[in-house]
Amino acid sequence: MSERRPTRNPLWVAYEYLGMVIGLGALAAICLLWLPFAMLLHPLLPRRIGQPLGRAFISGGSRGYLGLLTLLCTSRFDLSELDRLRGQGPLIVAANHPSLLDAVMIVSRLPNAVCVMKASLLNNILFGAAARLARYISNSAPLEMILNAREELRHGAHVVVFPEGTRTTRFPVDACQPIVGLISKRAGVPVQTLLIEFSTPYLGKSWPLLRRPELPLSFRIRLGRRFPPPADVAAFTAELEAYFRTELGTAPLPTAA
Repeated sequence: MSERRPTRNPLWVAYEYLGMVIGLGALAAICLLWLPFAMLLHPLLPRRIGQPLGRAFISGGSRGYLGLLTLLCTSRFDLSELDRLRGQGPLIVAANHPSLLDAVMIVSRLPNAVCVMKASLLNNILFGAAARLARYISNSAPLEMILNAREELRHGAHVVVFPEGTRTTRFPVDACQPIVGLISKRAGVPVQTLLIEFSTPYLGKSWPLLRRPELPLSFRIRLGRRFPPPADVAAFTAELEAYFRTELGTAPLPTAA
């Protein structure tokens, strides 16, 4: 006999749809609000002014967006451990990637973070102008990406990289790419791992954009192991992937209050 799923309260289902509209609509509104300013300021401001301004807006906008989800969409974000990274100097921040919200959560607490992004996102109407103003790094040319990341690290930034290269499809983590080890070896900067845990894979790779969330949502980010710059990139990549599998495969999922 197959197990029957419990029937959900119709009012709660309606609220979940409302939460989806609020969440996606607010994110689009924040991006579109900043879009004309980012497009105008990027060619006009020198890098030393435009870059910190762009990163400050993205960080502040991300904090405000997560606050809105907490207030109106019964979401809970436990991100306090990220605050310990502030003031620690340059780091490569490597995290697993279960959801579209991962980068938003990280940059909300790390104001000098610079993300390594897919080239397609830098051309996206919602995110591209803001990312270019903040001097986020494109992954289109591997050598140029490594050199740009090294330059940012020399100036004290936190370079955020998702070693899987895309959102996770086979949990707890997909195969890791060597890019983290290559940047760390070239720059001589350690790798700080982040472990992202979630109550439901909302906005994950297999979750359609317009599929309603299962509220309440709960996310937590823990600081993981810090790896020194590797001598052997291939061995480091295998060790990094094994570490994520061990930590994420045994960690209990958080529950929302």
